[in-house]
Amino acid sequence: MNLTIKDKKLIENKYRTLLRICSDYKKEDKKIISKAFKLAYEAHKGVKRKSGEPYILHPLSVSIICAREIGLGKTSIVCSLLHDVVEDSKFTIEDIETKFGNKTARIIDGLTKISDVKFHESRSIQAENFRKIIITLSDDIRVILIKLADRLDNMRTLEALNKTKQMKISSETLYLYAPLAHRLGLYNIKEELEDLGLKFKSPEIYKAISIKLNETKKSRIKYIKKFTIPIRNELKKLGYKFKIEGRPKSIHSIRNKMFKQRILFDEIYDLFAIRIIINSDSVNEK
Repeated sequence: MNLTIKDKKLIENKYRTLLRICSDYKKEDKKIISKAFKLAYEAHKGVKRKSGEPYILHPLSVSIICAREIGLGKTSIVCSLLHDVVEDSKFTIEDIETKFGNKTARIIDGLTKISDVKFHESRSIQAENFRKIIITLSDDIRVILIKLADRLDNMRTLEALNKTKQMKISSETLYLYAPLAHRLGLYNIKEELEDLGLKFKSPEIYKAISIKLNETKKSRIKYIKKFTIPIRNELKKLGYKFKIEGRPKSIHSIRNKMFKQRILFDEIYDLFAIRIIINSDSVNEK
């Protein structure tokens, strides 16, 4: 199956994005990433996602999440590009080991095995699934981090699946993957997984809260600017290089508060959070 000009453009743009993120890497590392992309491209040639897009866009997206949003290095980017190759093509773990070494092969093997972990409503079966994941964690944490990136991209493109699959994957995400992201300190990813899980599991609730947040957006931005003025002034006096971000609380956390406290949206007053990022050398970081 030949790719359309549009598909080729999509792949090219996404690959360039990855290369830009890796622009500071050593020449040899860039070569290995390029080699992994070529193998993944070959392995998924002619395969499309449910959305109709070329499948290769998925491993590219996962590798971008690993590099940009989690901050993982060369080996993880290579593994994220190859994470579905063994499961979905003629290539074997032995092929991966020959071409990319033992470490990469072990991570790919872990990712292939962890894809067998299925969601189940039974607490005892789910506990066993958690046990499998924890055992994998002890072997190489990158397996879990890449799996979380994989799940995040799948959640971002979940609209292409039917309602039954959306419900199943959302339940699995909320029960298994969001808590794992939280335990590993990946709070942005945890919040996005929770929000996307709620979006597909309870679309009416998600939409209602989302509309309310948009309605209060202008006044919230104005309040955040006013609130942060004295903080900015003090940090400038102290000579810090910093960035202050204001953001709304996640839709999932707002919904939880409404549910647990049995209150309406208008009765919640802590709808936003302030993040202060200070640029400091490692010696003075703490």
